[in-house]
Amino acid sequence: MTEPDAKLMEWILSAREGNQDAFAELVYSFQDAVYNLCYRMLGQNTEAEDATQEAFIRAYLNLHRYDINRSFKTWLLSIASNHCIDRLRKRRMHFLSLDEPLPSGMSLALSSDEPGPEQVAMSNERGQQMQLLLDQLKPDDRAAIIYRYWYDYSYAEIAEVLESTESAIKSRLFRARRLLAELYQDSVDEPADDDRPINPRLMQE
Repeated sequence: MTEPDAKLMEWILSAREGNQDAFAELVYSFQDAVYNLCYRMLGQNTEAEDATQEAFIRAYLNLHRYDINRSFKTWLLSIASNHCIDRLRKRRMHFLSLDEPLPSGMSLALSSDEPGPEQVAMSNERGQQMQLLLDQLKPDDRAAIIYRYWYDYSYAEIAEVLESTESAIKSRLFRARRLLAELYQDSVDEPADDDRPINPRLMQE
């Protein structure tokens, strides 16, 4: 076990015993990764911050269930993504119940690893267009796409996070990529052309 892994395990075991300082170290180590995921899933800064906080609260309350043979980051991100998916489903149900389209100002914007992700994304027309297309996917499909093409997760890792199987994830990604391509062509009002995906990586597999 490497020194960073040993230190991480020390914090986890200590946090399980109620050590708040140890859990604070875990939060400090993974808060950026959790926030970035929540922001890409939810597209709103304030909501992403709330979701991040909720994810860490749930992680703390369920530390006793964490399997030390599993990647802690993957376990933590699975908690965050499941919470975001629940939020997206409730959001969709809310708007469907009103029988109204999503407000024009509610477009999700891809974040960036650079400071000021909202500003960077808003200035990037291509990024805005891609996020608007992602917003039309089902929450589970959106999560799979984000994990695969923004986090470079393997099929096995995505299956673990989303509590699914590799074959199901492959099928989900295939359908989602195909739908994104169709939506993109509709948005530019051009015949479908597999050589012109909005993100080349989405169509390579």
